[in-house]
Amino acid sequence: MAGKRPFGNPVPVSDLATEILDPVLRKRAGISIGLVQSWEEIAGPRLAGRSRPEKIQWPRRLHEDDPFEPAVLVIACEGMAALHLQHEAGEIINRVNAFLGFNAIGRIKILQKPVLAEKARPKPALRPLTSAEKAKLSDTVGKIEDDGLRASLERLGATILGERKPRGS
Repeated sequence: MAGKRPFGNPVPVSDLATEILDPVLRKRAGISIGLVQSWEEIAGPRLAGRSRPEKIQWPRRLHEDDPFEPAVLVIACEGMAALHLQHEAGEIINRVNAFLGFNAIGRIKILQKPVLAEKARPKPALRPLTSAEKAKLSDTVGKIEDDGLRASLERLGATILGERKPRGS
């Protein structure tokens, strides 16, 4: 890690993660974790939820004497947000350059792809158990001595039985 810390002083996990991830992101994508973390402030709340900075593509310099050329910021974007992003490209370039502290970005390349992780499927609604099913379930787990284990197994059984169709339907 960057600096030695005395034992016993708590350190936020985000600081430790930043120390580990920032060099990797810089090397692989040419981007800092600060830019990713500040994306909502840079792009605005409307675009930030549907886009994210992917990488910065720096132009090749054949010699050290070659003049500086601004880079291309590749932004992953989904759906209609790509149109909004394209419309606001100039403003976003200015905000990213202000964030970085120099005119690093000259243009934006929009890469259309899903940005958000797949949303979790909603839990299926469980049907209420019949009195016969409740009695059988209680009888099955009734001999377990540990109260916590017995309650957990009873909830598990109720979930399994509640997902099944009742007999005779």
